[in-house]
Amino acid sequence: MGEKLADLQYQPGFGNYFSSEAIPGALPRDQNSPLVCPLGLYAEQISGTSFTSPRKLNQRSWLYRIKPSVTHEPFKPRVPAHTRLVSEFDASNSRTNPTQLRWRPEDVPDSPTDFVDGLYTVCGAGSSFLRHGYTANKGMKDSAFCNADGDFLFVPQAGRVWIETECGRLLVSPGEIAVIPQGFRFSIDLPDGKSRGYVAEIYGAHFQLPDLGPIGANGLAAPRDFLAPTAWFEEGLRPDYTIVQKFGGELFTAKQDFSPFNVVAWHGNYVPYKYDLHKFCPYNTVLVDHGDPSVNTVLTAPTDKPGVALLDFVIFPPRWLVAEHTFRPPYYHRNCMSEFMGLIYGAYEAKADGFLPGGASLHSCMTPHGPDTTTYEATIARVNAMAPSKLTGTMAFMFESALIPRVCHWALESPFLDHDYYQCWIGLKSHFSRISLDETNVESTDKKTGASE
Repeated sequence: MGEKLADLQYQPGFGNYFSSEAIPGALPRDQNSPLVCPLGLYAEQISGTSFTSPRKLNQRSWLYRIKPSVTHEPFKPRVPAHTRLVSEFDASNSRTNPTQLRWRPEDVPDSPTDFVDGLYTVCGAGSSFLRHGYTANKGMKDSAFCNADGDFLFVPQAGRVWIETECGRLLVSPGEIAVIPQGFRFSIDLPDGKSRGYVAEIYGAHFQLPDLGPIGANGLAAPRDFLAPTAWFEEGLRPDYTIVQKFGGELFTAKQDFSPFNVVAWHGNYVPYKYDLHKFCPYNTVLVDHGDPSVNTVLTAPTDKPGVALLDFVIFPPRWLVAEHTFRPPYYHRNCMSEFMGLIYGAYEAKADGFLPGGASLHSCMTPHGPDTTTYEATIARVNAMAPSKLTGTMAFMFESALIPRVCHWALESPFLDHDYYQCWIGLKSHFSRISLDETNVESTDKKTGASE
């Protein structure tokens, strides 16, 4: 692994048109598909959008490979079937639940489990988006995964993931994310032996940077900080190599005698990428009130309705809290969007207890949520000592969607489901007092009287 890391290089930029060669001269110079490609390679295009999508939205790449990806045996249903991976959500595999839900971290299994077997669905909506988790303790040996249904957004929480793709290699650590677009074949190894994390999957759209509006030209996630891989390839025979394809929510396998990572050169704008969340430039209130969490959106997958997302990926990073006369933790809220939260490390500012790194919570459409009792009482007790403070040592995130998720049966029956989650709000007591209101009114009247004199 050390030798691999020493050779690792990236190309910076988001949405760029990239080109990369593992061997100089491997890319055709004047056309995409010459009669004979340099080095005897095969030209193969992968399209992430329809041919006739508007140019500003069109995504595709040309791959120049030792053997084309079509060279495999017929796909067959994977045996055994993956019973905790869901695509179409209905009453047979999931149900709606307006209750606030929270899960403790899932244990990494003791038995050998790679990424494919360790991937499990928590919730989702129709055929539009899903929230998965994964736990794994071994790499994918002589096999690669391909999601023909949609894009994967990886959020590792514990343990690094080494991702080999057809465009090159990515090393993704907790505190970083990676996006593997629809259709790319990839394999995951675990440099630290074990890994756990979160995965969001979207159908029919790709992630893009949010518009900055009045913020201006700079801020949030800078395009230059996204990193795409550089060309790298494997050659030679690999008997019984297995391609695992997720297709229509089901898993299929096909055998071939070579590695799918045999791309010697490529060019295009449809490519896997990673991003370090610590490079995010957050925005926050500098005078009064608590801003909406959308101000710290890293990536968004928009719908056709302006301002409404199929999925927003929002983070709650270290930052200064300076608002005056303001309840600084997130406010109490009911939202037309559904919010799935995770914690990578540290503590979340609105939950003093119970929300653990590797855990998750789900607050669905119009389900009330907000700071727990301990956080609220501790905050208002500091009413006369609200000096600026820096929130450090934390990284929480949210997958937010306009769709109402259905929750898988096993997630609702999981031993990691926190059945006492609701108790964190039960202790909230009434602080209502007419006396304090009268005092405020008297003070306000005195000020007005003094001003008039």
